Amino acid sequence: MLIRRFGETQEVSIFNIPMKYEKFLLKCLYIGVVCAADNWALIYAQQLALAEKLPLHICFCLAPRYLDATYRQYAFMLKGLREVAKECKSLDIQFHLLSGEPGQNLPSFVKKWKFGAVVTDFNPLRIPRQWIETVKKHLPADVPFIQVDAHNVVPCWEASEKLEYGARTIRGKITKLLPEFLTEIPPVDTHPHSASRAAEPVDWEEVLSSLEVERSVGEVDWAQPGTSGGMAMLESFIDRRLRLFATHRNNPNCDALSHLSPWIHTGQLSAQRVVKQVKRKKNASETVASFVEELVVRRELADNFCFYNPNYDNISGAYDWAKKTLQDHAKDRRQYLYTKEQLENAKTHDQLWNAAQRQLVSEGKMHGFLRMYWAKKILEWTASPEEALSIAIYLNDRLSLDGCDPNGYVGCMWSICGIHDQGWAERPIFGKIRFMNYAGCKRKFDVAQFERKYAAIKENSNKDTKKSSFNN
Repeated sequence: MLIRRFGETQEVSIFNIPMKYEKFLLKCLYIGVVCAADNWALIYAQQLALAEKLPLHICFCLAPRYLDATYRQYAFMLKGLREVAKECKSLDIQFHLLSGEPGQNLPSFVKKWKFGAVVTDFNPLRIPRQWIETVKKHLPADVPFIQVDAHNVVPCWEASEKLEYGARTIRGKITKLLPEFLTEIPPVDTHPHSASRAAEPVDWEEVLSSLEVERSVGEVDWAQPGTSGGMAMLESFIDRRLRLFATHRNNPNCDALSHLSPWIHTGQLSAQRVVKQVKRKKNASETVASFVEELVVRRELADNFCFYNPNYDNISGAYDWAKKTLQDHAKDRRQYLYTKEQLENAKTHDQLWNAAQRQLVSEGKMHGFLRMYWAKKILEWTASPEEALSIAIYLNDRLSLDGCDPNGYVGCMWSICGIHDQGWAERPIFGKIRFMNYAGCKRKFDVAQFERKYAAIKENSNKDTKKSSFNN
């Protein structure tokens, strides 16, 4: 069941919840990390538990592998999750970590512990939604299942009831609802009703060593996992980079971006908290508005696309005009053709593209402007649009800290399939898809400076896996 969230107050259906059961928070039926603060699903679950004077539990079910996610993303997620477990202990909330497919393990876990209600967060992507449906199907009939969109500021199903064509069609709807949903976030308090049975302790080193993921893609040193690390990055953005965002965000040589996407993607930082903090910045109305457009409107447009379009990650999800123009030019001659391995190892003739790929390999991120250029060149240098989209998604999901995310899929679909865009002047290979080239980048920023910055990075830097350490 989907619940409409009103911010500080909520209107919900009344459930007949067995009072003999403990309340249970099932949080994050997907690869992602919860934070105990600023989490509307957890807030609602605690309200349920307080109403009946019962204990509260948090459960995270860890899938041993997820799409093309690697050690890099899992290590970031698990280190953030350990911070959550510590916070839960201080709040007298039991924290459970399960391993395996959620659809298989969670229903039996609910039955074994005799939990009386299940609350989960929202994720618009295919696999988490399949997990949700499987769990719902196998829960006992008398256990209510409740879903709260703690992922967005305006819940996805409230922002729009249909697939939106682009930012211009959803912007007004979100803007109209923001005053209602962009409220102060109530805290999660120390829970006054202790559980009679404690959760099993977690051996974090054992959990990490048991993962069935690619380990050659190592951790990065610029992003400190956990809510505390995310808040520190947010404060540095507000203090030093926010003033540059509106005018310099498309310059990869200027440090004007927030760098917050890994924490927001994993749930370690709430988008609503970020907006509230940024809006407190005085004398920066233009740059604040520009940032909110990206964080709220564009980000929630991506959720809208993935929620209402089942083909959000393949050519079938493109608009009809885009599918036609790509098909019309699918057989056009390509001057360069590269394999997936050549692209991953940054072995192309284009030094700007190579530099952007090296940034992705070494840092787990790529500047937003260059992500567009990067994906469009993959379309130009591969045998078909289908191959281009598959490689772009693979590299992003494999290497980026914010991979396997609606923003990533929509970014690739925008660049290669024209999603949320319009038709442009027709040209070879691209057809009417918006074109970007090296000369255009040179007019935007100092390309040579960016190339020099990443020229010295070794091509095999993605092989230098850092060993996990939970002792810091």
